[in-house]
Amino acid sequence: FFCVVFLLTACDQQGRGFNLPKGDAEQGRATFILLQCNDCHSVSTRVPWVGENRDDPTHVALGGLTTQVRTYGDLVTSIIHPSHKLSRGANPAVATPDGESKMRTYNEVMSVQELIDLVEFLQAEYEIWVPDYYTYRH
Repeated sequence: FFCVVFLLTACDQQGRGFNLPKGDAEQGRATFILLQCNDCHSVSTRVPWVGENRDDPTHVALGGLTTQVRTYGDLVTSIIHPSHKLSRGANPAVATPDGESKMRTYNEVMSVQELIDLVEFLQAEYEIWVPDYYTYRH
C-alpha cells in the first residue's frame, strides 16, 4: 500500500497525474496530420484546418490563448474519450442529441507512442492568458 501511495504522489508532482515518457512534438504534429485530425481541427498556426469555411460549426480550433490550463490528463482524456465533457444541448454539428461527441474514435488505430507524441504537440500549442485584475477599495 505504501508503494502505491508513494508512486501516485510522485506522479502527481510532475503535474500529469500519471507518468508517461516524454513525447516528440514534431512526431505528434505528424500524427495529427496522418490521422486527419485537421478534417475538424486546426492547431494555432501550426496545422491549418482543411475545411473551406472558417466559420463551419464542425471546425474546432485547438491551441492558442486560453485562460484554462490544458493538462496532460485533460488532453489524453479528450483524445481517448472525446464525449467526456459534452452534454445534451451541445452544438449539433459536433455532438449527437444524446450528448456524445461526433469525433472519430482512434483508440483501435493509434499506438500509445502516437498518443504520447500527439499530446506533447498539443500541450505545447496552448498559451495561458492571465487577465488583469483590479482590487477595489471599499
